[in-house]
Amino acid sequence: MHRPEDTGRRHRRGGGGGNGRDSARRSPRRDPPARDADDSPVDPLYVFTPAQSREVDRLCVEEFGIPSILLMENAALGIASVARDLLTGVEDPCILVFCGPGNNGGDGFAAARHLANDGSAVSIVTPASPERYTGDARVNLDVARRMGIPIHVTGGSPREAARLARADLGDPDLVIDALLGTGLDRPAAGEMGELIKLVNAYRAEQVPILAVDVPSGLDAATGSPFVGGEAVRADVTVALLGLKTGYLTLAAQPFLGDCLVAGIGAPRALIERLGRPMDVEGEPMTDEARPQ
Repeated sequence: MHRPEDTGRRHRRGGGGGNGRDSARRSPRRDPPARDADDSPVDPLYVFTPAQSREVDRLCVEEFGIPSILLMENAALGIASVARDLLTGVEDPCILVFCGPGNNGGDGFAAARHLANDGSAVSIVTPASPERYTGDARVNLDVARRMGIPIHVTGGSPREAARLARADLGDPDLVIDALLGTGLDRPAAGEMGELIKLVNAYRAEQVPILAVDVPSGLDAATGSPFVGGEAVRADVTVALLGLKTGYLTLAAQPFLGDCLVAGIGAPRALIERLGRPMDVEGEPMTDEARPQ
């Protein structure tokens, strides 16, 4: 039985820009409802506003007593699982991870650790010096450092940090975008905008881009980049917990690529309380149609 948080649950809507590797997967379509081996429908995907997803995080800790670092670890396991699928058939893969200064970056550090433990070559670029990190993100940064994963701080020069990371790594087989999360409320500009441009530049080299929870710079509530800011154009977005409301818009499709859902270990009761299930047509259910 699939659960609403299972890694691998896909949501596709409408086409978007592609880079030629697999444009068919972006064509407009409606997937049939997923079913179990006994031909019964699986549980629906759930949709959350960005505020609701943050409330799930808070209540996991405060109501259910789940340590926040465990939520981050579960997210990282899902991200790493999708990364492995993208690297199927690649010998000695090289992975470049861009980590921002918040919890999205913490997810990236933790995923980098799992992928390095697989034997992949991993290098990290971050705009934030280690002392700027706090909480769970700082824990995962420190673990990555102690494991010897190279971490390059931009220090005001994103292009140079990316050059040094590539010198460590060689040509990457996968780029992971963990720069900015769903809490972004302003355009991604300046140094962060430059980092997003660097991530997008790998598309021209046919390197797949995996976005953590949301393509950096995209407004997860509306599905569009903030006016005047940059946004990552991902090949795959691993949405944590569930889809975000903006992901159902046509505007989001050129940025999301394939959208998969990975769990964070949130209790089922909490998901059903705050999320809105999707029907078999891929639309959020009305209150009247929701399962009771």
